[in-house]
Amino acid sequence: MLVPMKQIVDEAYAGGYGVPALPSMNEIQIRATIEAAVEANSPLIFLTSNRGNAEFNHGLVKYFADQVDIPIALCLDHSPSFEDCIVGIRTGCTAIMADRSQLPYEENVAQVKLLAEIAHAAGISIEAELGHVGQGDNYAVDGISALTDPKEAKSYIAETGVDCLAVAIGTAHGAYAGTPKLDFDRLQEINDACGIPLVIHGGSGSGDDNLHRVCTMGVAKVNIVTDVLAATYRAILAGDFSGNKGHGLYPTMFAANKNEALRSFDITGSTGKAKIKSSDLVGFDTASTQEK
Repeated sequence: MLVPMKQIVDEAYAGGYGVPALPSMNEIQIRATIEAAVEANSPLIFLTSNRGNAEFNHGLVKYFADQVDIPIALCLDHSPSFEDCIVGIRTGCTAIMADRSQLPYEENVAQVKLLAEIAHAAGISIEAELGHVGQGDNYAVDGISALTDPKEAKSYIAETGVDCLAVAIGTAHGAYAGTPKLDFDRLQEINDACGIPLVIHGGSGSGDDNLHRVCTMGVAKVNIVTDVLAATYRAILAGDFSGNKGHGLYPTMFAANKNEALRSFDITGSTGKAKIKSSDLVGFDTASTQEK
């Protein structure tokens, strides 16, 4: 079932665990990830964008999410403009991530405050970013630049009214060129100052122990995309799809996505946290997700 993301991250924050935010790029990925969430009895956050046919793509997530009683949120990730955020709201997202992290502070606040008012009026959640999470392939620079200031973060939350805040503490998007070093002291100061669910972008490759630790320190949402794609790629490379074995391609992709989702639930601590008994789950036709 699709729910506002605030419901999921608020419960995670109060419970001292995190929830992975995973990609929803195609039907195989969506079905495999939902099946994993049902099996793990874990809440789930899907990441999406408005690229392609947003109405169809977001509707596809809703279609499969509505078949289970696991709480699922659909978050429009790194939405760069007012218009893009509105498209996300209109096409069924239950959260928008209004990324204005590269703007001056005052402009960031003004744009996000307006979008927070609109999102809340529509009954959905809003995430924003203060500081700036850069790219893993430029980690020597981005890993130490534009880190989130705890005092500024406290003011930002009060001025914008966001439901959760993405923070820069040394992670980066994509594959790392170098070894990530997370600033746990800074994260603790941010959490102490802010008192709302925090978000880590660039979870992939940041270290399982590191991610587990941040989820006990106020991080309620961890974005993990590259790890999912890499696991799928490795599974395809390891497979034999010659001749009639080509029919095994989609089941291989399905299994890789599912296994990586299960792993992410364990890392963040969300396994078993959906508060849904297995007997209460709506039947999800997993058999139809795999090719015969």
